[in-house]
Amino acid sequence: MSPDTANPLLDDRQWPDFPRLAAEQVDAAVTQRLAEYRQRVEQILADSTALDFDRAVAPLEAAADRLARSFSPVSHLHSVADTPAWRQAYLTALDALTAFHAELAQHRGLYERFEAVSQQPDADSHSAAERAVLADALRDFRLGGVALDEPARSRFRQISTELARLQAEFEQAVTDATDAWQLHLETSERLQGLPESALAGLREAAQAQSLSGYLLTLKAPCYLAIMTHAQDRDLRRTLYEAYQTRASDQGPQAGQYDNGPRMAQILALRHEAAGLLGYDSAAHLSLATKMAREPQEVLDFLHGLVAKARPAALAERDQLQQFAAAELGLPQLEPWDVAFAAERQKERLFELRDEELKPYFPLPQVLQGLFDLCDELFGLQIRRRDDVPTWHSDVHYYEISEGGSARAGFYLDPFARQAKRGGAWMDVCVSRSAFDQQRLPVAYLTCNFAPPTGGKPALLLFDEVTTLFHEFGHGLHHMLTEVSWPRVGGIGGVEWDAVELPSQFLENFCWERRVLDRMARHVDTGEVLPQALYERMLAGRHYHAGLWLVRQLEFALFDFRMHLEYQPGQVDPVYPVLRQVREEVAVIQPPSWNRFAHAFGHIFAGGYAAGYYSYLWAEVLSADAFAAFSERDVLDPATGSRFRQEILAVGATRPALESFVAFRGREPELEPLLRSHGLAA
Repeated sequence: MSPDTANPLLDDRQWPDFPRLAAEQVDAAVTQRLAEYRQRVEQILADSTALDFDRAVAPLEAAADRLARSFSPVSHLHSVADTPAWRQAYLTALDALTAFHAELAQHRGLYERFEAVSQQPDADSHSAAERAVLADALRDFRLGGVALDEPARSRFRQISTELARLQAEFEQAVTDATDAWQLHLETSERLQGLPESALAGLREAAQAQSLSGYLLTLKAPCYLAIMTHAQDRDLRRTLYEAYQTRASDQGPQAGQYDNGPRMAQILALRHEAAGLLGYDSAAHLSLATKMAREPQEVLDFLHGLVAKARPAALAERDQLQQFAAAELGLPQLEPWDVAFAAERQKERLFELRDEELKPYFPLPQVLQGLFDLCDELFGLQIRRRDDVPTWHSDVHYYEISEGGSARAGFYLDPFARQAKRGGAWMDVCVSRSAFDQQRLPVAYLTCNFAPPTGGKPALLLFDEVTTLFHEFGHGLHHMLTEVSWPRVGGIGGVEWDAVELPSQFLENFCWERRVLDRMARHVDTGEVLPQALYERMLAGRHYHAGLWLVRQLEFALFDFRMHLEYQPGQVDPVYPVLRQVREEVAVIQPPSWNRFAHAFGHIFAGGYAAGYYSYLWAEVLSADAFAAFSERDVLDPATGSRFRQEILAVGATRPALESFVAFRGREPELEPLLRSHGLAA
């Protein structure tokens, strides 16, 4: 097919041709890929002699890869450039894909063929990657209900389809609610305290809609600026209420995008699906693909951290309340006061302001520092290419080379905008492939930073610098894999509570002086970050570490207990559990109308259901892994090479714990995590 006339979603060249993609192409592309997949299944089953990996398994992995290639840009554009047409095309395709995969997972003939391959006399001669592909596929058959009889088989497939739709609708409701809320201010009177960089962003947002003055939204750069710096307490409360009630039955948009019924349905369906497979709860089922094996293991881990973190959090809260009452005239510290008061206290304690740091972190310089780090640790060279088509003028493509040869690539989409999902994430565009040895792995790296203003490059908060490093760590895991089977290469198939290891690991380098010297340079003068300012950063590094950790523990315990303790027929399966967890863990209680869970996409729309604890579980691994660098030269290429070979390169060809032990020489220890938060004895 000529690329000029063919459906670009069926074009298997290296990169999607984003400028040529259109919503009306999606149905035909998905239909064709599914037809190809079904044909492969029929061909394999028609040949009773196809009992080896190359003839029975590899062709289906190839079909799955081609399907993923066609759907990846559709899913991505739905997240970063949402329109009614793309949304409908995405949902229609998602229904077809979910139904197909549910049907495939219950195909007993195919399951029996894969079992037969795994039991052949030469099965031990398969490579580690091939054995992992087989094991992963057989597990997916079992978790897909292959052993179920009617009517349970059909009901399980129906649940899979309904869940996919509900989870997509959940995320869309959050995006719509976020985009719909705006506050137009003609003057800056209510914006006292905001730094000029934030004011400039609000002015440009207003100008983009042909308005005078300032336009406030619930996009992260605006919301965080108001909550951190606005002296107008009523304004802080206004944004807090709008943000914390998004897509709910409360707040200024009450009932318009309400996710409440969807949440109840999602939990009920997850519990029912787990029961059909013989699990006691969705939490039990979740652990089938994780390092942790039993729910009590997770609960003990989280409660152990609560015991370490909560005393520190209580002390931090009390000190903040005393400061707010004495210095800010706030005798009662409300949730919409916390970020504002904390920033003022940090300024007082450490003479450190986020806005003082921002000029030292222009995005282009931060990227260069990140790229230099990858060169020193892993021997990678990264350069921007302007000949690869993208979906927006803010997006650029970067190529990773090694020894003069292209190794991988990634798209960076850094800035917040309308019709783009909030947050930051990495996703797979193209996988390394056994079916096309010339094809390079490609990642999507997406953030929501404030865009450039005033003719200067975008300036990042230090937290945004660590966010960029975090997502790039995920990207390296995908791009540096040496496994050519997408099912178990890169992040594919890795236990979910270990998948955050590379991302959290890379964050640690943001604090290293030699790394900062490469990326922290003043936007106007080029001056490196002054040593006195760096020392103040270090002094404030563990500021409110206890408060941050108990917040993460609140999320993790709420998520896990909600799925573990769910009972059919509960009137409200969400907020009673959340209130119990907050009473146990939280040290700052939100108002009764807070509807945080209604926008908690990680667990109601993403892959972290009954698995949000994975962030903390993996942080044990990542902190201990980084300690291996700290014990030597922190930029030691030899240690970097071992991390690459034992962690990044191997994908899911062996259990994550084995990979960690291969790198570290022992099993992980908790002490480095506690040290990283300033909580060690």
